[in-house]
Amino acid sequence: MKDVMWGMAGTDWALLGAGMAAILGGIGSSWGIAIASSTVSGILSEDDTKFGKLLPLAAMPGTQGIYGFIAAVLVIIFFGLLGGKVDLPAVAGFKIFLACQPVGWLCMISAYWQGRAGASAAGIVAADKQAPALIFPALVETYAVLSLIVTILMLLGLRAAYGA
Repeated sequence: MKDVMWGMAGTDWALLGAGMAAILGGIGSSWGIAIASSTVSGILSEDDTKFGKLLPLAAMPGTQGIYGFIAAVLVIIFFGLLGGKVDLPAVAGFKIFLACQPVGWLCMISAYWQGRAGASAAGIVAADKQAPALIFPALVETYAVLSLIVTILMLLGLRAAYGA
């Protein structure tokens, strides 16, 4: 009998986790960038000299997609999924799937809120205030980074137990 859990083999679970980390982070990033960019575009239509100060506010939510991508690549590398002949136990694959959830879900949600924070902070730049507008979306970034660290630590532990 094949080693499966809820109809999926271990490698299937691991690939699903890696895919979800990349997809959810990417969804959040594109969502957050769109939110911030809509406000930034409005400001730039009035004063294009502020482009350099506004670009980081619009681009910041893009980092969450990168974090999801990093987690996915780590799963592929740590567990030898490029070779095609990996046969992870179902329980190992499911644990890898679970380890990918923090970075996937938190990056999706934090990128949205970071886009909102960036859009709000763009108003500081538009008003020519000297307050460091980048601080507010950067505070949201903290939680995305923490989720990536948690995922990496869990993957390192699983690699020690099941890695290629």
